Amino acid sequence: MTLMTSSAWTLPGLHLTDLTLPVPLDHARPDSPTIELFARIVAEPDGQDRPFLVFLQGGPGSEAPRPLEASSPPWLARALRDHRVVMLDQRGTGRSTPVGLDTPLPDDAIDGAATLRDATAAQQAAYLTHFRADAIAHDAELLREHLGARTWSLLGQSFGGFTALRYLSAHAGSVDKALFTGGLPTVGPDMDAVYATTWDGMIARSERYWARFPEDRERFRRLADSAASGTLRLPDGQRVGVERLRRLGHLLGASGGQERLHYLLDLDPASPAFLHDLAAALPFGGRNPLYAVIHESCWADGVATRWTADRMMPDAVREDPTLLAGEHIHRDLFAEDPELAPWAEAADLLAEHEWPRLYDEQSLRAADVPGAAAVYFEDAYVPRQYSLATAEMLSGVHPWVTSEYEHNGLRASGQGVIDHLLALATGRRAA
Repeated sequence: MTLMTSSAWTLPGLHLTDLTLPVPLDHARPDSPTIELFARIVAEPDGQDRPFLVFLQGGPGSEAPRPLEASSPPWLARALRDHRVVMLDQRGTGRSTPVGLDTPLPDDAIDGAATLRDATAAQQAAYLTHFRADAIAHDAELLREHLGARTWSLLGQSFGGFTALRYLSAHAGSVDKALFTGGLPTVGPDMDAVYATTWDGMIARSERYWARFPEDRERFRRLADSAASGTLRLPDGQRVGVERLRRLGHLLGASGGQERLHYLLDLDPASPAFLHDLAAALPFGGRNPLYAVIHESCWADGVATRWTADRMMPDAVREDPTLLAGEHIHRDLFAEDPELAPWAEAADLLAEHEWPRLYDEQSLRAADVPGAAAVYFEDAYVPRQYSLATAEMLSGVHPWVTSEYEHNGLRASGQGVIDHLLALATGRRAA
């Protein structure tokens, strides 16, 4: 296998090293076709010998942040005081071998297909089964070995926390400390219960929003009527149906989200400004297809998803379009978004795929790794009761339950959340 390649460059106050490492597409078959894994090591100029902290991005299907300076992203400066930060582009994203319809496939990855557009739906689905948290954690472990680090630390945001938990389940001996921000998933086959809980949470969140901005409810209802009649269209002509429109509720899961939704609904719905801002605000899309196509699989710990969000949608939500959705994928999206439409058959096949277990409870209980977890009291996406149940399995990880932040607390708090977690993990703050 080709060795890792690297190149160095600088930004004001930062030293960066770009790394590319070939890794097996299928870690169960070390001789399988290889894909490229990209990571960027960010350090202060005088901090190039500090221990590594790997940042695992939320998603799935999004690349790591691109630093502009030491304070971008906002938590970076605090992390760099003690670490070199490894910004990992998870497989399928960024400068790692991307997932795209027309991206050239690795040699021999799919018989008879040079790209995923050339492949059958069954071939597409089989290929995409290799892009979950278990594969990402294995990629990171190979990178650690190539860097010659005996251990390193993890910082997982949202889905990145799911990946960090998988890392602890499979490679705890390689972890110095583990930090979770809004990302402790349930362990075991309870994803239906998780989705039922998130739907109930979004009902309550919706009602709080309408109570604060009562005139917006009628505005939204009129938009839903347009969506139901097929007349709500984005600037490029895409149809926005009721369920796609309902997903604007994902804004309510982040700090400042109520205000963002209000400013959107405050615009004239016939104006170019509204239609362009609507397009920008809708979750899921063609830029990061993995986010839609394998989204529910991140919760699938030994089960098939079978379109969990659609199945668990309460009747009250189906009957009232002003009860909004969060990070709930739905099948209609693949019919409405022309960039996602070519993935529709593969998404259906993946919904029936019996996913293997991601976590081993015995291994997690035996993983005596220090750490800390920010558990947001009303997290729209990762309910606290499941996070706290999982935290009980991790003897060294101190949960910090807070109502001060939403799911995006790591970014929204500046250095606040990461500083609190580092203090808990290193014993400088009492649990």
